[in-house]
Amino acid sequence: MRSVSNRTRVGLLAAFTAFSALLSTGSAAAATQLNGDWAPFDRCPVDAPAMLAADGINTIATCIASGSATGSITLGKTKVSTGHTDLQLGVVQRADGTASLVAPPEGALTADPAEIPGGLIGLMCPSGIPLVSAICRQLTDNNLNRVTATIEPAGAPRDFHMSAAFSTGEPILTIPVRIHLKNPFLGDKCYIGTTANPVLLKPQNVTAPTLSLQRFGADGTPNDDEGEMGRYTFDGADQGDATFAVPGASGCGAGLLDWAVNLKTGLPSAAGKNSVTLDDTTTYFGSPYDPAGLAPNEGRKLSEFWHSAKR
Repeated sequence: MRSVSNRTRVGLLAAFTAFSALLSTGSAAAATQLNGDWAPFDRCPVDAPAMLAADGINTIATCIASGSATGSITLGKTKVSTGHTDLQLGVVQRADGTASLVAPPEGALTADPAEIPGGLIGLMCPSGIPLVSAICRQLTDNNLNRVTATIEPAGAPRDFHMSAAFSTGEPILTIPVRIHLKNPFLGDKCYIGTTANPVLLKPQNVTAPTLSLQRFGADGTPNDDEGEMGRYTFDGADQGDATFAVPGASGCGAGLLDWAVNLKTGLPSAAGKNSVTLDDTTTYFGSPYDPAGLAPNEGRKLSEFWHSAKR
C-alpha cells in the first residue's frame, strides 16, 4: 500500500473537525445500498449544495458515519437498552480550519426504537391518583402498556475537540438531545427535555479505538494502489458520558401526566445521576484520496463516485 501523502491527510483528516458520532435517534430510514468500502456512508448527503460546491483546495467535502449495535441510557431511575444506532453527516472543511456540518435529508441521527422496561406500568403504576389509577386499570393489553423511547436532536452539536476523537477521557463535543416517549396514553408529544431545555450529552471515548486506512475505487471496490477514495476507520471504542443533567418530562398526556412520569422515573435528575454508553462503536471518515487533484470539482466528483457505488 502506498504511503499517505500530506494532501491525502488533508482530505481525510478534514472529517475530524466535524466529528459528532455518538448518539443516534429516530426510526431508521431506508438507505441506499452501496458497494464495498462505500457501504457505511449510505446516507451521506453528497448532493447537498454545500457539499457539491467544495473545490478540493479551499473547501473539501467529506462523509462521516458512526454506529453501534448495542448500548444503554440511564435517566434518573430508568435504564433503557439501546439497539442499533447510526449517525451520518457530510462535512465541508475550509482552508481556515473551520468546518460546516451537513445533515442528510431525513436527519443525521437514526436508531432502532428502544422499549422502556415495564412499559407504562413501570412508568406510572401503581398510583393513588384517580386519573392515573384509571389508566393503570386499562393496561391489560401489551400494546397499550408498551412505551418506546427515541433520542432526537434538540440543537446543533458544538464544543468539538479534535484530539478527543482519537483519545480517551476527553469530551469530544456537546450534543443537545431530547427523549421522545411514545404510548397511546402519553400521546405523541411526550418528551424528556425540549429544544429550549435539552439534555446536553458530552460523549467521550472510554476505550481507545484502533485505526486503519482503506483505499478504494470510485465505485467502492477495494484498491490499495490506485483507488480514488480513502477511508479512515476507527474501530472498537466504547463511548459514554455520565456528566449530564436531565430535565423533567413535558407534553405527556397533553401535560396531565408529566408529573406521574417524573415521579416514577426520578426526574428531573441532577448531573452525575445519569449516563449513556455505546458499545464497540465504529466510525468512518471518507473523502477523495487526493482532493486537490479533483479541483475545482472535488464535491461534484465525490457525489459522482457515491452514485457509481449504488447496488
